[in-house]
Amino acid sequence: MRPPVIAVTDLVKKYREVTALAGISLAVAPGTVLAVLGHNGAGKTTLIDILSTRIRPSSGTARVCGHDVVRRGRAIRRRIGVTGQFTAVDDALSGRGNLLLIARLLGAKPAQARARAAELIASFGLEDAADRPAGTYSGGMRRRLDLAAGLVGAPEVLFLDEPTTGLDPVSRAALWNVVEELAARGTTIVLTTQYLEEADRLADHVVVLGLGRITVSGTPAQLKARLGSRTATLTLGSELTVRRAVDAVSRLGLSAGRAGLTLTVPLRGPGDITMLVRALDAAEAPLRDLTVTEPTLDDVYLSLHTAAANS
Repeated sequence: MRPPVIAVTDLVKKYREVTALAGISLAVAPGTVLAVLGHNGAGKTTLIDILSTRIRPSSGTARVCGHDVVRRGRAIRRRIGVTGQFTAVDDALSGRGNLLLIARLLGAKPAQARARAAELIASFGLEDAADRPAGTYSGGMRRRLDLAAGLVGAPEVLFLDEPTTGLDPVSRAALWNVVEELAARGTTIVLTTQYLEEADRLADHVVVLGLGRITVSGTPAQLKARLGSRTATLTLGSELTVRRAVDAVSRLGLSAGRAGLTLTVPLRGPGDITMLVRALDAAEAPLRDLTVTEPTLDDVYLSLHTAAANS
């Protein structure tokens, strides 16, 4: 079994009276995508800053690519890429110029730098704007250029701190495609986000931070399973059939929420939907429509928030 690319044990970061991280422990396997969720101030960016060696922890340990973040920062920085919440490109330089500059700073020879810049420009769909000043780019184009800049050194680990914040849906979807392609090639990615749909689509594993601690972790499927199984939404044709359906649902030991001619029925297991359809047929309550939905990470997040508020 391969060792984790990122290993964190009891990580603490304090700023005077404020504790940003209060004992984080986690491990990230090679070639996986870890999504870190949490509200503003939960500690997401602080965690990224420590793992990318921007700041030092107050206590605890963290290793990236086998190197300690405090003692071997330079070795780590040679192996990682970082994209923050705000783009860090030089507006006066062209898109190509930004990538050439970074490649040369990383030690590439001129021909190597030109080849790498051309490869990334093509990968991120920036060919038409490659020689324009970056200051003329749209928000989505700047994000793509910033992400390309983080990949100039072909990093083993890529840290993305809320990379799609403020982007329109089209630009966000384009960046998601890029992240999926990188993950498919074996890049380990740590992604902080406040978009639950983003984590659900991209992540192999999710951790949720609250007050500097991990409140819950697991695969998206595991987290959604914490809320129970699926929900059936039944649409009926009349007041009479609604009453018959409510009685049929009750006899099965299920509950139903009602809105007009629509019933919402939480299901306990995969067999419930079959029993439900048979019971409605026997009760002469024909359906106009039936949909079954899975819990979402939004549901998980809201349930955690509600539990925290009530504790």
